[in-house]
Amino acid sequence: MATTIGLILVAAALAWAVLVFNRLVRLRNQMRNAWADIDVQLTRRHDLVPQLVTAVQAYAAHERSVLEAVTTLRGEALGLRSPARLASVEAALEQALGRVLALKEAYPDLKASEQFMQLQQGLVDVEEHLQYARRYYNGAVRDYNDAVQRAPDLLVARGFGFAAGEFYQAREDERPAVQVEVSR
Repeated sequence: MATTIGLILVAAALAWAVLVFNRLVRLRNQMRNAWADIDVQLTRRHDLVPQLVTAVQAYAAHERSVLEAVTTLRGEALGLRSPARLASVEAALEQALGRVLALKEAYPDLKASEQFMQLQQGLVDVEEHLQYARRYYNGAVRDYNDAVQRAPDLLVARGFGFAAGEFYQAREDERPAVQVEVSR
């Protein structure tokens, strides 16, 4: 009788551990998938940057420092994978892109350029999708971190090497207010 109870308890503990492990794997995969969504949007943005720089150069060639800053930040962002560091660089890139888009006010020919306006609209679309992707990713990280850190599930998490995920957010002092206008 005692052996049977012991076996039932061991089987129950094993079943619990398997369920917790599977839930942690699902949450980790959900977090990774959400990161992939952010990566897609960042790639779309990074693909627009050279086109935008080229369009602006044709009308405002002497704004070299603004254009170089955008190009440099884009290059730096392409090599990063850490959500926290990438968020910091992307925040600076957003701010620099805002300065590039503001150049249209100083250059009426740029404002009238169909190519520039299409690129600007594309950038607005990317920013909207990126905002949603960031929110979803941070929610997935929150859910995953809750599961990894909650007792008694943390016993399984630690045993199998599940580590807390990293949120995608810029530091408070680096969070610029992005100004993107759409002229219609």
